[in-house]
Amino acid sequence: MMKNLKTKQFQGLNGSLLLPGDKSISHRSIMVASISWGISRIKNFSNSTDCLSTLNAFLDLGVEIKKYGRDLIVYGSGLDAFKDPKKPLNMGNSGTTTRLLLGLLAGQSFNTCLVGDASLSKRPMYRVTNPITEVGGEFSLTGNGTLPITVIGHPSLKAFDYHLPIASAQVKSALIFSALQADEPSIIFEKEATRNHLEIMLNDFGADIKTNGLCITVMPRPKLSGRTISIPGDISSAAFFMVAASLLPNSCICLKKVGLNPTRIGIISVLKRMNANIEVKKTSNEAEAYGDIIVRSSNLHAVEITAKEIPNVIDELPILTLAASLAKGRTIISGAGELRVKETDRISVVAAELKKLGARIQEKSDGMVIDGCPKLQIPENNLATHGDHRIGMMLAVAALLVDTSKTITLNNPEAIKISYPNFFRDLDYLLNNPDMKG
Repeated sequence: MMKNLKTKQFQGLNGSLLLPGDKSISHRSIMVASISWGISRIKNFSNSTDCLSTLNAFLDLGVEIKKYGRDLIVYGSGLDAFKDPKKPLNMGNSGTTTRLLLGLLAGQSFNTCLVGDASLSKRPMYRVTNPITEVGGEFSLTGNGTLPITVIGHPSLKAFDYHLPIASAQVKSALIFSALQADEPSIIFEKEATRNHLEIMLNDFGADIKTNGLCITVMPRPKLSGRTISIPGDISSAAFFMVAASLLPNSCICLKKVGLNPTRIGIISVLKRMNANIEVKKTSNEAEAYGDIIVRSSNLHAVEITAKEIPNVIDELPILTLAASLAKGRTIISGAGELRVKETDRISVVAAELKKLGARIQEKSDGMVIDGCPKLQIPENNLATHGDHRIGMMLAVAALLVDTSKTITLNNPEAIKISYPNFFRDLDYLLNNPDMKG
């Protein structure tokens, strides 16, 4: 499948937009609601195919879940209520579903096989299976550590102290799910602070998880109680519109009720350092704060993005690379080796696809050096998502910045549905909405 992309948009982006529910929180909301007692209501659940993979997996585990548009009702029965699915659980393309389930299912009383699509089945899972094995979990793996993986359930996991060798919210979350099923308190030491949605949510449901700097203490076997969760808009999805509005002249957009968790707003900090015109109006002081983000056109300049910042901008690095490609000066991104084991090798793919448009990018083993150029060029060949949703959205924004009446074609645009099924609809709305011209 191919899609012809819109090109140079002189009128910019304008209007207000409600973003789909945060993907990271959506995954975790089903998991936490399922291991709680009673009814949980989840509002604004993400309709991404990745989150639907999580929903379907928990249905297969015997959890009763009812879906009403963007809202869910989950009937939880505690940590030990899952049923043996008697068949492989299909993870689709969702690495988050896979990695978190490896931790959660490790403490169950049955074995479970996890399978995925061709792309997910190329992604190594050792970074999760190794630490969980060290703390008492057991897995049957392929030779290269990819799916299919069978989780050998052990309902008597031992408590542990574990130092994470990498900064990864997914590995941390998997370990927390294992720690909930242990016999004594467990301690997890992070290398760098990563997104903490799971810790916030579990405590909201009645768990006892204490964070002291990079040290997380998890008390075992909590009795969690169902409750209502309102999921804020996904800031990683908002990032594409933030960069587009910054780069396109005559833009003024308001992204409504976007999640403002401090571990996720690195994209705002980096863009502001690049001279982006961004105003944040916090409208909620709940555990997962949210607010409105107003973005107007600006002239961006280069910055350095260091290893310490990477965990909080890891999903936004593709679109930040596009921003850097049109910023004045040289941008250096380092400490981002994690990008090489995402849906694609995002360092290589981002560089290759943006180079088709004339961007000046040098790959490094753990990042990129980007020299800003005054404008993007018409590509000689089709652009390609490589099956990666964030690459696809980055390229759709890039095409808006090419001054041409010629057609720019994107191969495999359906990959974008992995995280944002209505991306093109919402982009078209902002391109054709005059109600907030800046």
